[in-house]
Amino acid sequence: MIVSSSELVKSIDHTILKSQATVVEVGKACQLAKKLKFAAMFVSPCYVKLAAELLATGTTKVGTAVGFPLGTQHTTAKCFEAINSIVHGAEEIDFVLNVGFLKAGRYEDVYQEMRAIVLAAKRQQLKDNIKHSIITKVIIEAGLLTEQEKKMACKLAEKARVDFVKTSTGFNPEAGGATQADVRLLRRNLPLTIGVKASGGIRTTEQALMMLEAGANRIGTSAGVQIIEGYKELAMAKK
Repeated sequence: MIVSSSELVKSIDHTILKSQATVVEVGKACQLAKKLKFAAMFVSPCYVKLAAELLATGTTKVGTAVGFPLGTQHTTAKCFEAINSIVHGAEEIDFVLNVGFLKAGRYEDVYQEMRAIVLAAKRQQLKDNIKHSIITKVIIEAGLLTEQEKKMACKLAEKARVDFVKTSTGFNPEAGGATQADVRLLRRNLPLTIGVKASGGIRTTEQALMMLEAGANRIGTSAGVQIIEGYKELAMAKK
């Protein structure tokens, strides 16, 4: 698969989710995301309003994480967090699956939570008369799951009508990050109407391109700028 510079840019969800991120750092990240026209800029919930103000005139959407990074919050808390972030300007919601429930076979609980968060996001969209769709992505921490559990997560995500299934938070050392094998598995087990987001440990141009080749539609990374610069260097080297 040949990826153009514009395609690569539009696939990147640039992130600054580290706990020590300052207002200045978040502001700089948003300005870069806006300048480069990344798909989205992901910030912590406390910075959503700031990001929405800084990105108001650009094409880059504002994203945030819900139930991050463990996914063990109560469903009600996750729904409130999603709604609160949307009220303050978030356009994309990446929420963490309750991995323990999935591994225990509590599939109905997992489905009900996914569906509740999706409905909360969509209802807030309608309530606020938001012209574009609020995008929801469920983070499954694929590195903690068996192959059958990953397939079940895909099945439940499809039933819950999420927009994307995302590989990892990148914040759980036991789970690791995105792998090509997991991206391929997700892509095979999801309809084309649901996207795949590869995230966790993607820091180079080569890694990003491999994930897109494997079937990812979005790349979650804090190294978005470096990835684009690396792509330009590769393009120049081929001339």
